Amino acid sequence: MSNVIVVGGGAAGMMAAIFAARNGQNVTLLEKNEKLGKKIFITGKGRCNITNASEIEDLFSAVISNPKFLYSGFYSFTNDQVIHFFEELGVATKIERGNRVFPVSDHSSDVIAALAREMQHLKVKVQLHCEVKELLINNEREIKGVRLANGKKMTADAVVVATGGISYPSTGSTGDGYRFARNCGHKVTELFPSLVPMKVKEWYAKELQGLSLKNIEIHITDGKKKLYDEFGEMLFTHYGVTGPVILSASSIVGKTLEKKELVLHIDLKPALTEEQLDKRLLREFEANHNKQFKNAIDSLLPAKLRPVIIELSGIEEEKKVHEITKEERLNLLRLIKDFHMTLTGLRGYNEAIITKGGISVKEIDPGTMESKLIKNLYFAGEVLDLDAVTGGYNLQIAWSTGYLAGISAGQDKLFE
Repeated sequence: MSNVIVVGGGAAGMMAAIFAARNGQNVTLLEKNEKLGKKIFITGKGRCNITNASEIEDLFSAVISNPKFLYSGFYSFTNDQVIHFFEELGVATKIERGNRVFPVSDHSSDVIAALAREMQHLKVKVQLHCEVKELLINNEREIKGVRLANGKKMTADAVVVATGGISYPSTGSTGDGYRFARNCGHKVTELFPSLVPMKVKEWYAKELQGLSLKNIEIHITDGKKKLYDEFGEMLFTHYGVTGPVILSASSIVGKTLEKKELVLHIDLKPALTEEQLDKRLLREFEANHNKQFKNAIDSLLPAKLRPVIIELSGIEEEKKVHEITKEERLNLLRLIKDFHMTLTGLRGYNEAIITKGGISVKEIDPGTMESKLIKNLYFAGEVLDLDAVTGGYNLQIAWSTGYLAGISAGQDKLFE
């Protein structure tokens, strides 16, 4: 039996601790917070989007950074196995739109409680309020343990670092793992906030604050080059835009947006071609031909959006509908099909769901999660340079990499 220390009590860390313990190791989990799973608690708006039930090949296409590295991880501990794992621990699941998997209870706390119960059952020693300051490595480039913030040393045959990124620092994700890795000689790639809201230049974003748009299509451009397009829903805020399609877009366009402004195009009626929308406008105008323009588009657009569209259309709001020219009508049509605004940047790590970038996966064994530089040192979860779009994929990365690190940690010692 080997002594395994897991640093970090989030998704990847708890999964690593459970599978190391199931594999017969003596496991201690060190968490600097006062409780486990603080970031799990807020995922999926507090409901915890456990994974995504799509075909396994679709998991890879949802990963933005280094999908090939996850081949062993995703096939060793698949999304189906994750669902089965939680069902066995008493967390009934359901599948919602976009194949997103949630607990039936809609409570992320049930996921954390199930993981904590399983660790207790497996006699994993969980130490809260326990901050690791550094990794202890001998001259042979082999892990020997950790030094805590209070100066105490703890020895170990293997260490799993699952400390997360630097997004939502209030959950304890303050970049400790990056520091540990650099001190061991590992490369840490450039870091960016990801799955994060975006800031908008135009005045009308603030006017639209709180407005949620469903069944819209967006695309983001850099000059004439299209960088991203997606169908779904989004939300306006006092600073700009957020919501599923925006958050996923940030993981694709974020690096570019940090360097220059981009344009967000919103098709408010993607189900209609321009020709069909024009016929719809003609019908509305015919039915309301004696009304003022401002009162004639009620059925076309949400109430909060109407004053903005009216102003941008250039059509006088008091103008009678029958006086609107064909050119004005076509301008309105184009505005509905391409309502656009200037993206000026990303919001910060405080609002980012994940961190883009991390420990270079070139220096990690994809089949075990062991460092190629330091023997018996493993990394799992968000601390690695792995990230995906929204929809449960990032938690799947955490579960899969945590599982591999867990079953691999201490293994060599069993056969020595």
